[in-house]
Parts: sequence; C-alpha cells; structure tokens
Amino acid sequence: MDSEQSIAVVTGAGSGIGRAVALTLSGAGWTVVLAGRRPLPLEETAAAAGPGTAVCVPADVTDPDQVAALFSGVRERFGRLDLLFNNAGTFGPAGTPLEDLAHEDWRTVVDVNLTGAFLCAQGAYRLMKDQDPQGGRIINNGSVSAHAPRPHSVAYTATKHALTGLTKSLSLDGRPYRIACGQIDIGNAATDMTERMRSGILQANGETAVEPVMAADDVARTVLHMAQLPLEANVQFATVMATAMPYVGRG
Repeated sequence: MDSEQSIAVVTGAGSGIGRAVALTLSGAGWTVVLAGRRPLPLEETAAAAGPGTAVCVPADVTDPDQVAALFSGVRERFGRLDLLFNNAGTFGPAGTPLEDLAHEDWRTVVDVNLTGAFLCAQGAYRLMKDQDPQGGRIINNGSVSAHAPRPHSVAYTATKHALTGLTKSLSLDGRPYRIACGQIDIGNAATDMTERMRSGILQANGETAVEPVMAADDVARTVLHMAQLPLEANVQFATVMATAMPYVGRG
C-alpha cells in the first residue's frame, strides 16, 4: 500500500494508544481521521501530528447515527478508507467484584468495547466494500485479557473475548472484498488506563504487585507494520506486551 495516498480512521484518538497510533501513522505519511468523544483531546492529537495530516471528527462510537456520520464524512471528503484502527475502549469500574458490578456499568463497557467496535467495523466494511479499488484493513484493539482475565474484570474480559470473535468473523466475511482484519492484543502499555500498574494492582493469588509497563509507541509501531502490509498478507493476531508482566502463567 502506498502510505502517501492512504486514509486511516483511528477511534479513541484523543489519548493513550489511539494518540500514539495516530501520530505514528501520520508520521509515516498517512492522512488520519481522529475520532473520539471529546473534541479538545482530538485537537491536541492533531496539533502534535502537524498541519494537514489529521482531521478531527468528534463521535461517540456507541451512537449508530454518529458512527454513520463519521464514515459518511470520510467517504465524502476522501472517497475511500484504507485502515480502521478500532481502538476506543473502557475498563469500567476498577476493582469492582463481580457480585457488585452494576448493570449500567456492565452495559457501558459492552456498549463501548463491543457494540462500538462492531458499529465502526460495519461502517468501515461498507465503505471498503463499495470503494474502487475495493478493499482495506481493519485492526481491532484487543487485550491480553482476550486470553486471560484479571481479577474483578468480568465486563472488560468478556468484551475482549467477544472482540476476538468479531475479528474472526470480519476476516471471513471480508475475504471476497479484499478486506483484511487483524487484532492486536496489548499488555501494559503506559497510558492513563494502566497508571495503577505502577502503584500496585491485584493479582490472581490475592496479592498486590507493581507491574512493568512498556511505551505506547512500541504498540504503535506494531500497528503501523500491520497496516503497511499488502492486502494479500495479514497479521491475524499479534500480542505486544511488557516483557516481564505477569501474563504468561497468570492465575
């Protein structure tokens, strides 16, 4: 793929992994559409990317009308879409035991992590199927929690397992239209969401331990590698994690 002519949508682009990936893509010559609920963080990401490389589109991924407007705007402005990085997500109330998790908190995590990912994937899929030349790539942001849970993480873990099913279905259904779909499962990238790792987090054995983290830029470079492959090749699943985090053997 010629990155100088490539258009990407990054959801959750106002902070963390989304911002790191957006900046890495723009630095590699992509035009990046920055999507997220809060306009100010998106504008900060766009400013860091530099003039003419990023477009801010405030959108709530849980709202079907806003997601439809996001991809309609991409179609109208650029005529095509080469990459969706399906990144927007939330952990929910940290440390809440399963029996105490409120229904509204469960729904919030499911709506953002699963329904939001589906709506954005559907919007990208429709555009990629209709455009000429046909095809594109969707990369879903999973988690090592798609493989092994943390204590008190039932909503987050359930949605990340479900996201793996979404990735597989998109890969299968996209084959006739040159739409590739892969998933990056991330462990302990240094963002606001993982700040509690530095002060200590509950482990499966009941102890509290500080966990190592890695730079978000290391994740972003992996996403760029996945994105730059020709559509005849695909990284189906990639795991990128802090080397010494307690993941292998968790539990």
